[in-house]
Amino acid sequence: MSFNKPKLQNPLNVGLLACFCCLLWGSAFPVIKIGYEQLGIASEDYMSQILFAGLRFTLAGVLTIVFGRILTKSSIKISKSGIYKIPVLALFQTVLQYLFFYTGLARTTGTKSSIVNSTSVFFSVIIACIFLRERLTAKRLLGCVIGFAGVIIINLSGAGAIGDVSFLGEGFIILSGISYAVSSVLIKCFSKGDSPVALSGYQFMTGGTVMTVIGAVFGGKLHFGGAVSFLVLFYLAALSAAAYTLWGVLLKYNQVSGVTVYSFMTPVFGCILSALLLKERITDSAAVTVVSLAFVCLGIYLVNSKNKERNNES
Repeated sequence: MSFNKPKLQNPLNVGLLACFCCLLWGSAFPVIKIGYEQLGIASEDYMSQILFAGLRFTLAGVLTIVFGRILTKSSIKISKSGIYKIPVLALFQTVLQYLFFYTGLARTTGTKSSIVNSTSVFFSVIIACIFLRERLTAKRLLGCVIGFAGVIIINLSGAGAIGDVSFLGEGFIILSGISYAVSSVLIKCFSKGDSPVALSGYQFMTGGTVMTVIGAVFGGKLHFGGAVSFLVLFYLAALSAAAYTLWGVLLKYNQVSGVTVYSFMTPVFGCILSALLLKERITDSAAVTVVSLAFVCLGIYLVNSKNKERNNES
């Protein structure tokens, strides 16, 4: 499968595609919460949450391969030498990331989760600096500090007081972010020899199947009560297929830091959509929410702004 490399490295195209991915990911926060309600999944029902996630990503894998084949009119294959990439990528991008994400999201609000989850960009930058030798400058360090300050602000105010922070809630969301950061670097490395579409599709099917089996064997149950519950599952699967495939393609042709700079839009979209769909507010003060988001966005901007290094291309 081939892509138009110059167009995928064009700053405007990168920005538009990356923001579209972040819009999809931001919408996942409230939609998953809606899914819990529609499917009768309680916040303490770990296995049903895992089963829900497993079905979503198994379906996402199927959609990725099917749509990829239709759009390219060619088979979606992994090279024989790259078979090992699938279980490794599935472990970090699907199994660990979403085991932590789904169980953490059930124990905190969709709005707060979207902000805490934005710390994944800092982990991505740090890991890229270590393993891909992207420079870690003073500006990037300052950006990390400012970004984390935004997370601290939202957790120390109003309904997000420090007493409301839990390891199984916000802590799991952060661990999910770390898993995502590792997967971003893995995609960058693995896509040198294989299509990011194939990698996304097959790792989703692998990781989703593992999670489905775990959830079902250990007592997970889903109660599909109407069309909305099926639509929620399909939408979550479709957004994962689209967002991760596009993100993987962008990572293949651009620096990790140059793509993840746009991740600041995920908490923005997440907060807006959570407010619209779930009627959530993080605090009693809208100003605190705005300041926290501003810190997160400014931090991520500083981490990746005015990057004069050459693209780490494959």
